[in-house]
Amino acid sequence: MHDVVHLSGPVLAGPADLRPEAWIADGRITFRRPEAPPATTLRGWVLPGLVDAHCHVGLVPGGAPDDAAALAHARSEAAAGVLLVRDCGSPTDTRWLQARDDVPRLVRAGRHLARSRRYLRGLAHEVDPEDLMEAVVAQARAGDGWVKLVADWIDRDAGDLAPAFPPAVLREAVSAAHAEGARVTAHTFAEETIDHLIDAGIDCLEHATGLQERHLPRLAEAGIPIVPTLVNIATFPDIAAQGHAKFPRYAAHMRALWERRHERVAAAHDAGVRIYAGTDAGTVIAHGRIADEVAELAAAIGPAAAVDAACWAARGWLGAAGLAEGDPADAVVVREDPRADVGTLAAPLHVLRDGQRIAGAAEAAAV
Repeated sequence: MHDVVHLSGPVLAGPADLRPEAWIADGRITFRRPEAPPATTLRGWVLPGLVDAHCHVGLVPGGAPDDAAALAHARSEAAAGVLLVRDCGSPTDTRWLQARDDVPRLVRAGRHLARSRRYLRGLAHEVDPEDLMEAVVAQARAGDGWVKLVADWIDRDAGDLAPAFPPAVLREAVSAAHAEGARVTAHTFAEETIDHLIDAGIDCLEHATGLQERHLPRLAEAGIPIVPTLVNIATFPDIAAQGHAKFPRYAAHMRALWERRHERVAAAHDAGVRIYAGTDAGTVIAHGRIADEVAELAAAIGPAAAVDAACWAARGWLGAAGLAEGDPADAVVVREDPRADVGTLAAPLHVLRDGQRIAGAAEAAAV
């Protein structure tokens, strides 16, 4: 039995569902005052724990870290108010983290799959096209209902971004994952790759910097969401500068994709494409930057939609509970209404998992 906690509110049970207060009893949310008096009152705006829908717990430059580093990744996410992570590929078996109650809940995609010699060394399982379907089946069985493909990367012979796998191979791979009951998501920067992925029946697009007007009605009609990872896209000018001397065409392409980042996300949102927040933390991007990603999304789609993309909508997409009566008390308490000021997400006052405080403003400031 846990002590009763009073959440003085306001409580954002949904993006437009404002409740004056709530309680936590036995680790669950209730809007009915318990008979037992509360042992603690927490003051501030309450919303469900945030979601980082593109994150790499247990991934560092060059490959896999030790368990201590993977745990530090997860704790950094919790300190930032993230209580649900969709891990988009890791060379580390992080299932042991799912047994802990002091870190975010974790939805794993197994190890991401890339074309041989067409990705960053040591991060993904690299395969040739003829072996992709078999590898997809293996990762579908190893993960928690998701498979991650690296669908394009620089082709050094062409000097620019190019699809990594032939369209027919992508179709077979996605079909094989679906037969295993898994959804497939794909890293994609380039324009042409998105056409191939939609044709293949992909379930989600990561980054999606190559979005064109022709893609938007198809994505909206098929219900295929995007996770733009705008804090990652902010690194494109540096990537372009590093590659300009050897690959000038690629460098110019990356700069152009960066310049259109907010315009692209806004157009997708206006067309009815679902958008979720993800940081791509794990190598270049530090863990715990969900507030920065929400701020970037707010610049494109407005603050209320940006918070929804990291909270209620993202939880619904991943099949996770929110703050309805009887739901597990996975909640974040902040100073102000985040729909009006997304900056308040940068310093959560309290982060609660199953009603137990696992992080807060002091911890977040120290990370």
